[in-house]
Amino acid sequence: MVQLSYLNQSVLKQKYEAISIRRQCELLGLNRSTLYYQPTPVSDEELQVMRLIDKVYTRCPFYGSRRIAAQLTRERDDPWNRKRIQRLMRIMGIREVAPGANTSKTHPENKVYPYLLRGRLIDKVNQVWSTDITYIPVTKGFMYLAAVTDWHSRYVLSWELSNTMDTTFCIDALE
Repeated sequence: MVQLSYLNQSVLKQKYEAISIRRQCELLGLNRSTLYYQPTPVSDEELQVMRLIDKVYTRCPFYGSRRIAAQLTRERDDPWNRKRIQRLMRIMGIREVAPGANTSKTHPENKVYPYLLRGRLIDKVNQVWSTDITYIPVTKGFMYLAAVTDWHSRYVLSWELSNTMDTTFCIDALE
């Protein structure tokens, strides 16, 4: 919304008496209510709540309005309205740092491989193997674990542990 608080009605009347205010707003592509809008200043109470929100958000930028409201309720022992928190976060221009919607959608250029095990009966050892890489949080970072597993017996055939995410430890586990 464009604010035209510096343009008051008297200035418009003096300069452009031939053109009505309605027509001027139409030419500028504005609603007439924008011309008369006087923004209200934010109250001291709202500023204090915004400071509290900012403090929680700085500590945990992945918190959304629900968790910030819950955190403030825990800290202050009185309930906080989530919609109020949402409105103030919107005014402050902050939002949680999280993946957006549709993160599971595939890119149209990516090749889709067929699932070759659909309808297949796995009834023997060494018929199907799978591999997986996972991370294990430790005191100063992560350790990465690559494992090869037999599907029928659920036996771990091989595994390797590394403190870097490179291909060599994965290849060692497969060999």
